[in-house]
Amino acid sequence: MKNNYSYKTLHSEIEELLLKGNINTNDLKYKITNFIESLEDINQIDDFQKIQQWFKEQQKNCVAEVTKIGLKDVRNGWKNEESTGNLVHESGGFFSVIGVDINTAIREVKGGWKQPIVDQGTKSSIIGVVKKNINGIFHYLFEAKFEPGNYGKVLLSPTLQVTYSNLYQAHKGKKPRFAEYFESKEKKYKVIYDHWLPEDGGRFYLKRVKCMIVEIEENELTEIPDSFRWLTLFQVKEMLKVDNLVNPHVRTILSAI
Repeated sequence: MKNNYSYKTLHSEIEELLLKGNINTNDLKYKITNFIESLEDINQIDDFQKIQQWFKEQQKNCVAEVTKIGLKDVRNGWKNEESTGNLVHESGGFFSVIGVDINTAIREVKGGWKQPIVDQGTKSSIIGVVKKNINGIFHYLFEAKFEPGNYGKVLLSPTLQVTYSNLYQAHKGKKPRFAEYFESKEKKYKVIYDHWLPEDGGRFYLKRVKCMIVEIEENELTEIPDSFRWLTLFQVKEMLKVDNLVNPHVRTILSAI
């Protein structure tokens, strides 16, 4: 564990300097903390070398094979609607592939175009990260997560990355880990960030994702599954310097921290 006393001193000195310059926003302390914790590897559990080794092992040990097949061979409740040809799930959840007719003169194709597009609804999913203070340093819980379309199979992902269909178990499978930290209506935990953010409109139709950061007490989640690790801001940003390790939802979360 690294001694963080010097970071507390540095925080006070930076804050004093900024206040002298009449720079005083509502979240000044928060911004200073994030800046300082991005400077050096001060993780109180695993240094960056251990995080790198853990991630390599997660990729190496991932037991999953993904093979491209024709849409006609997709089963598990997926079908083409007779009236529209749209690809849909019999539950009415998850997503559908629809067509859109675009009429505009402001893009590269004069007069517009037609294309397929993924429709998950305007409130489709949640991406969330759990945060907690460990020995005076904020750590964030991330997962080495497999998805069928991932480059390299496993990517660094938020604590929770789930569609509402999966959250409410439309697949009749298990509820995602740590969902309780983000779906509680009683606000048991300190919500740092909670906003709807739009997705790529070239591939998704009117899709928005609920982006959340939730802070818990230090004595919570002292034991986590092996596919999860507590990372600092410095460590996540170091992961971004390596190709093909960090998924887009983590990059979205970082913009909110």
